[in-house]
Amino acid sequence: MNYYLNYSGGRINFSLPSEWNVLSSKDCAKAPVVEDVGKEIERALDNPIGTSRLEQLARPGMKAAVLFDDIQRATPASVTIPLILNRLNQAGIPDERITAICARGTHPLPTPEQLEKKAGKETLVRLHGRVHIHDSQSSENVFVGKTRRGTPVEINRSVAEADIVVGIGTCMPHPYAGHSGGCKIIMPGVCSYRTVGEHHYAWLRNKDCKLNVLEGNPFYDETTEMARLAGLSFKMDFLLNEVGQVIGAFAGDPVEEHRQAAEHAASLYLIPLPKEADVVITSAAPLEIGVQATKSLLNARLAVKAGGTIIWAAAQKQAGPLMSLIEQMAAAKSANDYHRKLLQGDIPDSIKPHGISFFMLGVPFKELSEKYKVIHFTEGLTKEQVELMNFGYASSLEDAIQQAYKITPKADVTILPSGGTIIPSIK
Repeated sequence: MNYYLNYSGGRINFSLPSEWNVLSSKDCAKAPVVEDVGKEIERALDNPIGTSRLEQLARPGMKAAVLFDDIQRATPASVTIPLILNRLNQAGIPDERITAICARGTHPLPTPEQLEKKAGKETLVRLHGRVHIHDSQSSENVFVGKTRRGTPVEINRSVAEADIVVGIGTCMPHPYAGHSGGCKIIMPGVCSYRTVGEHHYAWLRNKDCKLNVLEGNPFYDETTEMARLAGLSFKMDFLLNEVGQVIGAFAGDPVEEHRQAAEHAASLYLIPLPKEADVVITSAAPLEIGVQATKSLLNARLAVKAGGTIIWAAAQKQAGPLMSLIEQMAAAKSANDYHRKLLQGDIPDSIKPHGISFFMLGVPFKELSEKYKVIHFTEGLTKEQVELMNFGYASSLEDAIQQAYKITPKADVTILPSGGTIIPSIK
C-alpha cells in the first residue's frame, strides 16, 4: 500500500515493509476554503465573541495599536489591517492616531520587502511612517507590571501608550502553549527579550505545558496574564489549511475567541490513535520555515513509545541558522546541561539573533535524542551536521525507512502526513 507525506509544497509517496502494521496514516480533516477572505473578516468583526464590536470598544481621541504576526505565519494581515483601520475610523480614531506593529517577538528581523508583503501596500500608505517592527532588545520597551509568578512584563512602547490594542494572528496547535494565536501576539509578540526568556525558560519542561491543552497550562496562563497587563483589547485569529488558505476567522475577546478557534482547530487537526507506535513517520508540513519546522518533531513525541523511532522529514531549505544551534547542542552534555545554560543566561551571541524560541529548542532536541532514535531526512543539512544533534541522517525517505526497519523489523507504525499541525491523541 502507498502512503504519503506533505513535503516542501508537494508530496512524497512511499511504501512500507510488509511486516509493519500501520496504526494510522490519516491527514488533517479537509475543511472548505473561504472564497472571499475580506467577507469572512467582516463577518467575524460583525459577530465578535465575548465582547462588543471593535467600533463600539474604541472611542474618539484614543490612540490605537494594531499588532500583526510576522512572516513565519501565513496570516492574511495585508487584507485584515485595512479592515481593522476602517472600524477604528468609524469609531472616531483617524489613521493618524493608529500605529501598526509587526509582533515578531524574538524572531529574525523581516526585510522591508517581507514587511510590505505581510502588512500590504495599503497599510504602508495609510499608516506612512507608523508601521514598525518590534525590537525585543530595545531600551524603549516599557515595564507594565509583574505576573503572579513574579515575571516582569516589559512591552513595546507604542503598545504601552495605546488606549486600545488590537491583535491579528493565526490559531494552530503549539507544543507548549496548547495552541498559538490568542494572547501570544503580546507574549512573545511585543515583549522584551528579558520577559520572553524568563517566561519560556521557566515553563519549557513543565509537563502541563503541552499540545492542545489550555486548561491548567501554565505557559498559556501566564501568557494570558501578560496580555491583560499589556491591555490587549480585541483579537482576530485565523484558521488556515496546510497550504495557508483561510478556512475560518474568529474575532473578539482575546481569550474567548481564541478558545473557540482552538476548539475548532482541534476538530480539524486531532487524529485519534489506538496506542503508541514503535515508529512514527512525520513531515514538517505545513510549518516548514525556520524554527516552525521543528514543531512536527515535538508533536511526534505524543505518538511514539519511549525508546521508539521517529523519522522526521524536513527539507530545511533555510538551514543556515540551524548551524549555531547544532553547535550548541553538540557542546552540551545533556538536556539538563543545556537548560541550565539558558537559565543562567549563558547564550552565545551567535544564536541570539535567531530568537529565544529557536535556541531553546536545544533542550527538547537533547531530550529527544536521549529518549528516542530520531532519523532525520533532510536536503538542507549534511550527514555530519545532523549527527552533531545526535540524530541519524537519511538521504531519502526510503533510506530512513530502511534504517528504522533494521532497528525494528516488526513494528506498529503511525504516519503523520502534516506533522506540523496534526494533534496525535492516544485513545
